[in-house]
Amino acid sequence: MSEEGFILITGSSGRVGRSVIQRLGGKYPLVGFDKVSPKYKNDNLEFVQVDITSDESVKNGLHIARTKYGSRIISVIHLADYYCFGEGAPSLYQKISVEGTERVLQEVQKFDTEQFLFSSTQLIYAPCPVGKRINENSPIDPKWGYPKSKAKAESLIEQNRGNIPTVILQMAACYDDQCHSIPIASQIQRIYEKRLLSHLFPGNLKHGSPYLHLEDLSEAIWLAVEKRHTLPAELKLLIGEDVTLSYDQMQKLIAAHLFGKAFKTFPIPKWVAKRGAWFLGHSLFEKNFFIKPGMIDIADDHYTLDITRAKEILGWAPRNFVGHSLPKMIKALKANLKGWYKAHNLTLPHSLHDKGQK
Repeated sequence: MSEEGFILITGSSGRVGRSVIQRLGGKYPLVGFDKVSPKYKNDNLEFVQVDITSDESVKNGLHIARTKYGSRIISVIHLADYYCFGEGAPSLYQKISVEGTERVLQEVQKFDTEQFLFSSTQLIYAPCPVGKRINENSPIDPKWGYPKSKAKAESLIEQNRGNIPTVILQMAACYDDQCHSIPIASQIQRIYEKRLLSHLFPGNLKHGSPYLHLEDLSEAIWLAVEKRHTLPAELKLLIGEDVTLSYDQMQKLIAAHLFGKAFKTFPIPKWVAKRGAWFLGHSLFEKNFFIKPGMIDIADDHYTLDITRAKEILGWAPRNFVGHSLPKMIKALKANLKGWYKAHNLTLPHSLHDKGQK
């Protein structure tokens, strides 16, 4: 049974958007905004091609939604943003993640909007020592383009929300059972191909960062929508797994599931890693090399989350754990080597071509 009004999902054609749409199901009318059409068909979604960097495009998209579903927006689930490992394009962070958010927020003020839900990141916070946890009151210290743009957008929402209740989900890095996480996929690739690089790390091996399964993220968004009338007018929630595997633990788990044997990783100086990353990034033999020199500066950063607020206010806790999903990722790799590499935009080396065909 549908309620009067609709849910607006920006960035609806992405992997997170798809997962959220599947979780929301058919209870609410769903309108999806994205610059590109979805690669999947969903009978519950009304897709409208919208470029959030354009005033006219956003206004036209909302006019279409109003004409069909009325002036009540149950929730704006704002997922659209710009993301790039490494330096990225500062102008795109500003244009898409900051100004795009401001544009959407401004236009939905003209509707009866019950909730504005924004997808942010735990990376806006300063890292913490091993044994400590960050929470929603921890110091803000974004270190590169992506978290900086999210911190700006969060501040913008606080200042310009008007009477619209807001929920800001500060998420850990997402993955699913097939992987679909650039850092994890690259780590698996290096170990699977038995590269020398797989045994080297330019940071503290006991440090790491938490993850978040797409199913758990979608559940958090579902709960936020369902409980919108009882939530505080302004709410920030850290969303992620509350157990962090260190880089060394991830290494050993991946190797164990790939080869069934022990794996050693050795720390190296950052200056050596930076030179190596620059060289490989400019090599004709390395396409889409993941590690960028700028990433090496934050290799030591460690995060463990305190998700007490999400548990108490939203009634949410993760049901998945990246350590339990790694065997499923490895199984998917072995079942379809060529397809797995293609799905993660990785180059299959010539030495594995025959294996990929099999």
